[in-house]
Amino acid sequence: MSPASVRPVVMLTNAIHPRPLARLQQHADVRLAPATDAATLTRVAADADVIIVRAPLPPEALSASPRLRGVIRHGAGVDLIPVDEASRLGVAVANVPQANAVSVAEYVVGQLLALAHRLRQVDATLRAQGWPAARALADGSTEVAGKVVGIVGMGAIGAEVARMCHEGLRARVLGARRSDAPMAPYVEALPLPELFAAADVVVLACPLNDSTRGLVDAALLARMKRGAFLINVSRGPVVDEPALIAALRSGALGGAALDVFAEQPLPASSPLLAMPHVILSSHLAGITEDSMRRMGEGAVDQVLQLLAGELPRHWVNTQAGAAIRARLAQPVSS
Repeated sequence: MSPASVRPVVMLTNAIHPRPLARLQQHADVRLAPATDAATLTRVAADADVIIVRAPLPPEALSASPRLRGVIRHGAGVDLIPVDEASRLGVAVANVPQANAVSVAEYVVGQLLALAHRLRQVDATLRAQGWPAARALADGSTEVAGKVVGIVGMGAIGAEVARMCHEGLRARVLGARRSDAPMAPYVEALPLPELFAAADVVVLACPLNDSTRGLVDAALLARMKRGAFLINVSRGPVVDEPALIAALRSGALGGAALDVFAEQPLPASSPLLAMPHVILSSHLAGITEDSMRRMGEGAVDQVLQLLAGELPRHWVNTQAGAAIRARLAQPVSS
């Protein structure tokens, strides 16, 4: 087969929605990694032209892939990608922002209502102890309408959470973000310490980076109102997990809904598993049929841009522009 007839190779760390997958298969040889450990991803990526990422990608997978033109995050957070290594090698990094914002925001609102109305405890008590014991739990429940919701991270997800809480729950919405980008007029900007002190529920929707790792520590948690709730849909390491466990054990916090953890999967020894006022889920807030299709379409669109020698729409590592443009100028699979 002549070089001109060689199809480009696109490697998937995990499966994507079948509709965008079918479109991608019309343009490339699509290979799904059989496992997501570092050694397997490095081996499968060796002849890839583009990688779509849904699992942590080791730096060696990039350096071992001489044909690699770009890495596309199937989602918003690029903490799964070694961006510095990609930039050093002239490999474009892109993401698919906003595609799962509605799914995550709906998860947040649902968990907030479940915490306020003690639905997890009610369900478990009704099954184990019967009607009267479960009904008695209603005395400790609260309404959400009119409460104060503080959101840390006012990107696409945080903004959608704010909109739903403001329009649907008539909540007072507080927001904290590191950039100076404007927020909706119904969001009151506050510094983190003041936000944590004022909120009835704090929602974490910020990215994980050097400035947010360990951001929510014992000192910030101690500022929260007694009985307040914490909902984390960002990344586990944003929170000092032992400090959170201590606050939940002491009763300082009324409960938490956690979709992400310091260690994933959540270890069977985690004290969180035994806490009835904590709702746990397996990093799935952004995963719905709708969001998976949108994220897949957004990722495939950018793969096709890269294969055509174009910069991807949501290009992240712009600081490496010269090296990336030089690599994209080379023929595919050369």
